[in-house]
Amino acid sequence: MLQSSGAGGRWWFSRRTLILFTNIVSIACLAWVFHDMDLRILVQDIKEMRWGWVLVAVVSDILVYVLQGYRWSLLLSPVAPTPVWRSVRAIYVGLFANEVLPLRSGEVIRCYLQARWSELPFSVTLSSAVIERIFDGLWLVFLFFLTTRFVPLPRYLIDGGWLLLIILAVAAAILAWVMFRKRHAHAAISNSRFLKGLRVLVEDLHAIGNSRQFYLAGMVSLPFLLLQVVPVYALIRGYNLDSSLGGAFVLLVILRLGTVIPQAPGNLGTFQALVVLSLSLFGFDTGVAKRFSLILWGVITLPLLVVGFIALAITESRIGELHLEAKANLSAARNSPAGG
Repeated sequence: MLQSSGAGGRWWFSRRTLILFTNIVSIACLAWVFHDMDLRILVQDIKEMRWGWVLVAVVSDILVYVLQGYRWSLLLSPVAPTPVWRSVRAIYVGLFANEVLPLRSGEVIRCYLQARWSELPFSVTLSSAVIERIFDGLWLVFLFFLTTRFVPLPRYLIDGGWLLLIILAVAAAILAWVMFRKRHAHAAISNSRFLKGLRVLVEDLHAIGNSRQFYLAGMVSLPFLLLQVVPVYALIRGYNLDSSLGGAFVLLVILRLGTVIPQAPGNLGTFQALVVLSLSLFGFDTGVAKRFSLILWGVITLPLLVVGFIALAITESRIGELHLEAKANLSAARNSPAGG
């Protein structure tokens, strides 16, 4: 009991420390963005925007996650029927949570909701989310290196792309071993009393990996990623920035890579700093880049807050309650690998 309490205390302390650190980074980035900013120019920029392009950005940003919901349902269909609307609703609730809670808690919340609604083990929905991220990462790296053939980028970004590729390759190899070598995976976990509960997870991952839907979900990940460029490019046009579609994709890549790690709610602060960094690569004035970073954040965040709030209302739950329930299920999955 003492050992368990100590482990729980260490986890609580590390979580609180991480939240404090991410908030400090967020505040520091925001202070830098707002330093020397003339808000009157920002207001004037907003008035002069082309609102047809802004509408395109908002609508495409919302529709991106409908496609993600379709892909998630495809992945889970070999183990349980998961209607697309249910997956989309869980994703929108998760997005809302990401905007109001720290450390990207929405990822766990959406997996918890899917597990509860579909009566799946929590470990299976979590693993399906990991598969999604591997698909996204592999396509992201592929398109990133394709972009480098047309858009010159700093060496540190290219090195970062290679590092991400190595990490993804290792994660993909482990998942592939579990999905396609079921007998070997069962033998490995049978030798450990701590891992025996993973048998259900291995069975479900094997079913997912040996289905036609698995490969279809991998292909859907490409248009899912490409569609995410649309709101960025549309707002670039709406803000009258002189940048190409390739520049919009580079901006998206840097945003995706920079916001993978836990962040403050809504990626506030770090998002703006990453946008300024990206635009500086193309020679944009820092003041222009800072103002654009605030507008881009608002256009792609506020609509998701509204849609996520509606999805949460339909779910008839409170975000705080879902957060606590999801954390409790995550802790149970850690202690009992079956994730029940």
